[in-house]
Amino acid sequence: MARAIAGAIVSFGLVSIPVKLFAATQASASVSFNLLHKKCSSRLRQQYICPTDNEIVSRDDMVKGYEFSKDQYVTFTPDELKALEEKATGSIDIAEFVPLAAIDPVYFDRPYYLGPEKGGDKAYVLLAEAMRETGRAALARYAARGKQYLVMLRPTSDGRALVLQQLLYADEVRSLADVPLPDGKVSEGELKLAKQLIDQIASETFDPTQYHDEVKERIQADIEKKVQGQDITEAAEPSAEPARIIDLMAALKASLGKGKAGAGAAPRAAAAPAESAEPAASRRSAQKSAVAGAEPKRARKR
Repeated sequence: MARAIAGAIVSFGLVSIPVKLFAATQASASVSFNLLHKKCSSRLRQQYICPTDNEIVSRDDMVKGYEFSKDQYVTFTPDELKALEEKATGSIDIAEFVPLAAIDPVYFDRPYYLGPEKGGDKAYVLLAEAMRETGRAALARYAARGKQYLVMLRPTSDGRALVLQQLLYADEVRSLADVPLPDGKVSEGELKLAKQLIDQIASETFDPTQYHDEVKERIQADIEKKVQGQDITEAAEPSAEPARIIDLMAALKASLGKGKAGAGAAPRAAAAPAESAEPAASRRSAQKSAVAGAEPKRARKR
């Protein structure tokens, strides 16, 4: 059973719901490497060096400072830093309820699961079910670890559990105005074909078990080979033509009919030059032959 990382009280009007917070993600699932000394394979330790005095600085000689101007700092004592921290209240105070679709996922940060504490089961279920049926999420403030967080409470799709999603503040998200966006328009025919393509490979539910980090799995397999004393060599990448969109309508029509099995190939079809049907079929046949011939080589190189 997972261990709770904190306890809190969800304030819902005059209703108080005692909850426990559980980490929803695990960093240990990623593959990481350590820095070692090339000579003896000992793991290296990080050190801080003063560029002015050119000497290693111990932690006892360190002080935290804030740069208020170029190369000008104001320093703080540990007591002053402690005074700056937000006091943890253990309270998740709901400020408002908004439609779940109204919160852009670009604001999503770290997620946590919420579980009910003893005595809070009924109120917990009530809040989760009420939000599920209304399609709304709760925005709240939560103080922990010396900071105040903007968080969103939302029910899982089945309404059985609550998720606390830490959100970014507005000043932490870059403005979309900084991104160059196209002004082009699409025709009704192009839009119709695009919708047909979406419907063709659409699903009503999201099943995360259908997706795997194939790169991580390959790296782990190669690491195991290395542990067994085998060498690892880089696989040769197949050459590919630069992506060129010649005829959007032709690319959309070519994508239709591939079905879900060809969903991964759809973007390549959209980028391929649309000439006559016969050369395109010949190219596809040649590409399949090239891939089929390259597979054994790639397996041997690994």
